[in-house]
Amino acid sequence: MTEANQSPINLFDMKAQQALIRPEIDRRIAAILDSGAFINGPDVRELEEKLAEFAGCGHAVGVSSGTDALQIAMMAEGIGRGDAVFLPAFTYTATAEVPLVLGATPVFVDVEPDSFNIDLEDLKRRIALVKEEGRLRPRAVVGVDLFGRPADWPAIQEICRAEGMFALDDAAQAFGAALDGKRLGQWGDAAALSFYPTKTLGCYGDGGAILTNDAGRAELYRSLRTHGEGKTRYAVERTGMNGRLDSLQAAILLCKLPLLEDELKSRARIAGWYAARLSGHVVVPGEQAGATSAWGLYSVLLPDASTRERVQATMRDRGVPSAIYYPKPLHHQPAYAAAHAEGLRAAPPLPVSEALCDRILALPMHPYLDKAQAARVAEALTAGL
Repeated sequence: MTEANQSPINLFDMKAQQALIRPEIDRRIAAILDSGAFINGPDVRELEEKLAEFAGCGHAVGVSSGTDALQIAMMAEGIGRGDAVFLPAFTYTATAEVPLVLGATPVFVDVEPDSFNIDLEDLKRRIALVKEEGRLRPRAVVGVDLFGRPADWPAIQEICRAEGMFALDDAAQAFGAALDGKRLGQWGDAAALSFYPTKTLGCYGDGGAILTNDAGRAELYRSLRTHGEGKTRYAVERTGMNGRLDSLQAAILLCKLPLLEDELKSRARIAGWYAARLSGHVVVPGEQAGATSAWGLYSVLLPDASTRERVQATMRDRGVPSAIYYPKPLHHQPAYAAAHAEGLRAAPPLPVSEALCDRILALPMHPYLDKAQAARVAEALTAGL
């Protein structure tokens, strides 16, 4: 088969999945249109029950996005002015954006060079420095399960318990991942999910959820997502927000959720194909001891930025997409420069986060990528080295 008539390769592919469930999607959407229950309807409640069951946690609260999941979880803890929220410098902007919106100060922590997740020794060092400076109160740690690989939650929880801090799992890229036999959603005080279309479980718009084993927190999340309502609609007990999940998006997620177990296995299989073909050429991600990755993204490390540029050009010429997550660490983003200076007056450097931004490259990763396509991706990448 010539390259011209080979099947196209997509970075993400939602059409293949939709073809399997389109009749059920149409049926559920038609039922919502007939019922008029567009916001927080029965489909939302059904989804919440099934999400909690899948994750093995006590409660799931559907919200309007992964960002709002983070915000509602922090609002419930009263996090705000004068509080330090510790989070990785190498992650998506929403993780740092939310503390600032609430008036708190993000304190950026370096990441591990192999897992890309928060570096525990650097975390402990920065907590100690914040306490020593005495201007901010250490209040929360946001651990990000980057690219689908679980952070070291037993250690994060131990640090948070010792310091009296809130442990929040940003599992936006990792729904379905597990650590020590427990799925994400059972770790930390709460876990925030994103259902952005490209996630391991994605809707066809914005959506998210908060998972927790704490019944009191779950009740508070439900109030905060609906303007701080109490037992009745016009009993406003606290300042909340409009963070509700649309019933249409919940219906789509209900159609997709039964596919997730097999899709996670497919993602792991594809990761294995990549590792077999690319090991020795680039640095490939490995599985951590006791962890099962959701493989939300598959990112390799190239020697430097110039090599990456050459590799991407070769891949483009061969019809193979790639992406850079992330081209700049958060502490170098203009939006966070002042916060970074405020978090620690004498902040230690963040060398790993800075170096990763010059070397990281994400390859196509979705459950419907076949072995021949994965081979083409690997061949295109190595041809550019």
